[in-house]
Amino acid sequence: MFALYKKELQSYFLSPVAYFVIAFFMATFSLTLVMDISNVSSATYEFSFPTIFYTNLFYFIFLIPLLTMRAFAEERKNGTETLLLSSPLNVTQIVLAKFLATATILLIMLVASLFYPIVTSIYGRVIWESLICTYIGFFLFGLVCAALGIFISSLTEMPLIAILISELAMLLLLLMDNAAQTAYLSSIPILSDALDWFSNQTKFYVFSQGLLQISDLLGYVTEILVFLIWTIISVEKRRWSRG
Repeated sequence: MFALYKKELQSYFLSPVAYFVIAFFMATFSLTLVMDISNVSSATYEFSFPTIFYTNLFYFIFLIPLLTMRAFAEERKNGTETLLLSSPLNVTQIVLAKFLATATILLIMLVASLFYPIVTSIYGRVIWESLICTYIGFFLFGLVCAALGIFISSLTEMPLIAILISELAMLLLLLMDNAAQTAYLSSIPILSDALDWFSNQTKFYVFSQGLLQISDLLGYVTEILVFLIWTIISVEKRRWSRG
């Protein structure tokens, strides 16, 4: 499994995809930071890192599909999926290796963004407790999107279709909070509770306030596991159909 993980991670950096995604994320993060700074007095500047991360959630969901479309859709398009599925690894190991490779890219992106709070702490003050929780929430949301993107990638052999559907699905995940608050859905307790469970904006907001709640952690972990299990079922079904 580690060999496949290493191969998947190397493949990201052997193509321009990983470099583009990391560079674009840093560019949007930098631009958001600059725009968020407000001149309070002649010598004082204040800005909120949680606000910057919240804004970048929307950019984030358009970047992750560029990574996850490689998981299975590109394998099928290039005809290499047959070799992958005939390897000694079981489907669970294959899915986990691809998921962990994507998670590593997300982690590299977040580590790179630490440059800004570190510099800020040198010349000013950073509320590290809140910032660490914000990083955790942002990373967990990224893992949810990665798991969802890999699942969608397993359903098609067209990378472009995988990207478009993944972006739409991730946008729906992010906007599910708004749907749960509509008058019609609020009148259906079971459906409203289910949407609240998958309400990623609310979870991230709690994290950005410096709070770590077990219910929110379980919510993120549940979403990740659900999408990974669906992916395993999808790939396993195709593996058996090939005989």
